[in-house]
Amino acid sequence: MEQTATDRLADRLDAALPQMQCRRCGYDSCRPYAEAIVRGDAVNKCPPGGTRTVAALAMLTGRPAVALAPAHGLHGPLAVARVDEAWCIGCTLCIAACPVDAIVGLPRRMHTVLSALCTGCELCIPPCPVDCIGIVPAGRAWSAEDARLARERFEARGRRPAAAAGDAGTPKADSALLPMPVDNDPERAFRQAAVTAAQSRARARRAARTVKTALC
Repeated sequence: MEQTATDRLADRLDAALPQMQCRRCGYDSCRPYAEAIVRGDAVNKCPPGGTRTVAALAMLTGRPAVALAPAHGLHGPLAVARVDEAWCIGCTLCIAACPVDAIVGLPRRMHTVLSALCTGCELCIPPCPVDCIGIVPAGRAWSAEDARLARERFEARGRRPAAAAGDAGTPKADSALLPMPVDNDPERAFRQAAVTAAQSRARARRAARTVKTALC
C-alpha cells in the first residue's frame, strides 16, 4: 500500500525522536507521539530529546521552534537504571515493564539491567515492590545508532505476543516478559512472604535515608 504524505511525515518525525519510549510526552511510545504531531500536537513534549529534537520536529513540520515544555520533564544527561542486587527478589515485574528488553533475569533470581541497551525511561521503577532500582549517570551520550537499535527492540517486543500465539490462536505466556503468576501457584505463599519481607526492608531503607537527609 502506497504511503500518504501524512504517513511519510509521521515516519520522518518518528525518526527524529530519540526512541527512548519513556511516555513522558503523554503517549505510549515515540510513534504515537509522531502521529499526534502530524495531527497538530506540540513539538516540545520530548524531554530526552531536548532542544535539538524540538528544533528537528519544528523544521520537519514547518513550525517555530519553542522551548521544551517543563510539564513533561527536564532534559538532562543520559541516565540508566541499575538494580541493587542485594535487594532484588526476582519478581520479574521490571522485566515486564521494560519497553526495550534491557533487563534480564529469571523468576526468583536476581535481575540485571543491560546498561548498553537501557534508555533510562524509568518505567521499571514504579512496579518494583522492593524499591531496588535506581537511576545512575550513563557516562555517555545517546546516539542515532542507540535510537535505531532501541526502536528495533521495542518493535520486536511488540510483535512477540502475536508470534508466540499457538496455531489455535491461544496466546502462550512469555516468561521473559510476564510477571510470575500468582493465582493457582503452589509457591504463592513463599513469594508473598518474600515480597512482604522485602517491602519492609525497603521501607526501613527509605526511612533511614529520610532521617539521614534531615540530619545533613
